[in-house]
Amino acid sequence: MGFRDSTLKYFKDVLRQRFIREVIALELRDAHLRLLEAETAAEHSHAHIQFNSARIKRLEQRLHQHTSEGDYV
Repeated sequence: MGFRDSTLKYFKDVLRQRFIREVIALELRDAHLRLLEAETAAEHSHAHIQFNSARIKRLEQRLHQHTSEGDYV
């Protein structure tokens, strides 16, 4: 199959009327991908929250060790 034939086949496929099950399957696939992306973003956000919480604890301990008031200088 040459370039011309494959290009024609592509455009015929793009322009043809879709069956309802094809439309639903495409939307379902897209929904699964968006869910995975959202779950990944949530995992990253949770990791950032844990990291910064631990960082705050560590820095507050150091601050109390190095200042008499234990407050921001």
